[in-house]
Amino acid sequence: MSTDWQFAPGSAAERSAQEELQRQNDRLQLLLNLTSSITSNLELQELLRSISANIREVIRCEGVGVYLADSESVSFTLLAMDFPHGKGEFHEGLQFSPLAGDPLRRAFDTLKPVVVSMDELANIHPEGYKIAIAEGIKNHFFVPLTNRGRALGVLAVGHTTEDVFTPEDVEFLSQASGQIAIAVENALAYREISELRDKLAQEKLYLEEEIRSEMNFDQIVGDSPALRRVLELVETVAPSDSTVLLLGETGTGKELVARAIHDHSRRKDRTFVKLNCAAIPTGLLESELFGHEKGAFTGAISQKVGRLELADQGTLFLDEVGDVPLEIQPKLLRALQEREFERLGSTRTKKVNVRLVAATNRDLEQMIADREFRSDLYYRLNVFPIRIPPLRERREDIPLLVSYFVQKFARQMQKRIETIPATAMKTLAEWDWPGNIRELQNFIERAVILTRGRALEAPLAELRRVRRDEPTRAAADQGEIARIVKETINALNDKKSVADEHAQKQHEEIVRALTECKGRVGGADGAAARLRLNRTTLLSRMKKFGIDARQFS
Repeated sequence: MSTDWQFAPGSAAERSAQEELQRQNDRLQLLLNLTSSITSNLELQELLRSISANIREVIRCEGVGVYLADSESVSFTLLAMDFPHGKGEFHEGLQFSPLAGDPLRRAFDTLKPVVVSMDELANIHPEGYKIAIAEGIKNHFFVPLTNRGRALGVLAVGHTTEDVFTPEDVEFLSQASGQIAIAVENALAYREISELRDKLAQEKLYLEEEIRSEMNFDQIVGDSPALRRVLELVETVAPSDSTVLLLGETGTGKELVARAIHDHSRRKDRTFVKLNCAAIPTGLLESELFGHEKGAFTGAISQKVGRLELADQGTLFLDEVGDVPLEIQPKLLRALQEREFERLGSTRTKKVNVRLVAATNRDLEQMIADREFRSDLYYRLNVFPIRIPPLRERREDIPLLVSYFVQKFARQMQKRIETIPATAMKTLAEWDWPGNIRELQNFIERAVILTRGRALEAPLAELRRVRRDEPTRAAADQGEIARIVKETINALNDKKSVADEHAQKQHEEIVRALTECKGRVGGADGAAARLRLNRTTLLSRMKKFGIDARQFS
C-alpha cells in the first residue's frame, strides 16, 4: 500500500493545491519579468508601469504605486500607478512630504515593510487617511526599495476590499523589492546619463553659435571715469553669486559687462548662457527658458533642455528681462528663489545652481506702477544694479573704440588701414551716437568697407548732413511753436475781449435796474425781479463789479 497522499480529483484540496501552485508560478514569472526588465528596459516610466501592472496581477490587489524620493529624501513623487478603478486622488506626478509617523516614511526610514489598516492610518496620518478613504482603500502595504543598503523609494500596494495582506505577500514583495530597486537604479542612472548627454550636446551647439556670434568680443574698450566706475563694480560683485541687474540704453554693451562678470567669477570655467527675452515669441519663451518634454505641446517632437538648465553651475544672462511676460514671471521668480523648476510637460522638479545676470533698457519701476512687471521679481533682480553709461557720457572712449573697430574690421576684410584722419576722429568724437556702441560699430564697419587706401575713409557726410538738417528742423520746429503760441494768445485775447464786453453789458444792466428801482434789490419791485435774477445771484454780481446799492437810493 502506497504511503503517498493523493487528492481526490476535483476535490477542494486539489483545487487549493492547484491555486497555490499557480500563485507560485505567477510569482516566479514576476521575478523572471523583473530580471528581464533590469537588462532590457531602461526607460524609467515604462519600467515602473510594467512593474506595477505585474505586481497587481500576482498579489491580487487593486492598486500599486511606486514612489521615488528626491535627492534629500524629504519629499516623494508617485512616478507610476496601476489603479484601474481609482478615483484620481492618487495619480502619477503626485508629490508630498510625509510626516514622521506616516507608514510610507516609516518603511523608507527603517528599510522594513509596513502593513497598516485604515484604523491605524486614521491615528497616524489623518490627511492620508482622508485621501485613502476617498479612493476606497481598506488596507495599505509599503515595501522599501533598497539596493546596497540605500533606500530609493517605496512600493505601495492597496486593497479596496476587506482582504488583508498575508505574510506570504509581505515576504514575496520583500524579496522582489531588491530586484525592483536594481531595475529602478539602472533606469535612474540611464536617465541621468541621457540628460547629461543631451545637455552636453546642447552646450556644444550653443558654444558653436557663440563662436560664430559677432558679439563675442574679448574685451571692453575704454578708459573714461564712467567706464572705470562700471569695471570697479564688476570687480566687486563678480566673485559673489549675487544677482546683477544691468541698466542702460540699447547698444551700450550690457552683454559685454555680463560676460566680464562671468569671466571674473568662480564660474568662469562653466557655461555662460544668454537669452534675449525680447527676441523670443511669448509662446516659446517659457519652453526656451525652462525646456520641455516630448509631446508637451504641438510641435514638441523631442525633449529640449532649457537655457536655465543649460546654465547649471554657470551664469545665465537674461537680456531685455523687462520683456518677460507677466504669466511667466512667477515661474522665473520661483526658479531664482528656490533654485528649482519643472520642464513644460513634466512633473519632475529639477534643481539648478545658476548665477543670474539680467539686463534691461526699460524703466522697471514705471512698469511696476503700470502693472506690467511684478514688484517681487524686480526686488529679486535688483540685488546689485549697475548702470551702463551711454556713449555720449564717455566721449573720451570714442577714439579708442574707433581704433578698435577699424582694426577689427580691417583684419576681417583683409585690408591695411594705418591712419584715421584727425578731422574724422574729431567729428566722430563729437557725435552723440544715439545708438551707442552698436551704432558706432556699424558706422565703422561701413567706413572700412568704403576705404580703398591706407587712411580710413569715413562717410562723414552722413553725420554732417544730419547736423545741417538739425538746425533747419529745429528752426522749423521753433517757427511752428511760435505760430501755435501766437494763435493761442490771439484766441485768448479774443476770448478775453468777448468776456470783457459781456461783463460791461452786465454792469450797465445792473446799474440801470438799480437806478430805476432806487437802490432796491429784492422784492417784487426790486432790481433782481426786473433783471429776472435770483436776489443772491444779483448780490454776487454786484459784489463782483463793486456796485453799492446805497448810492442809488
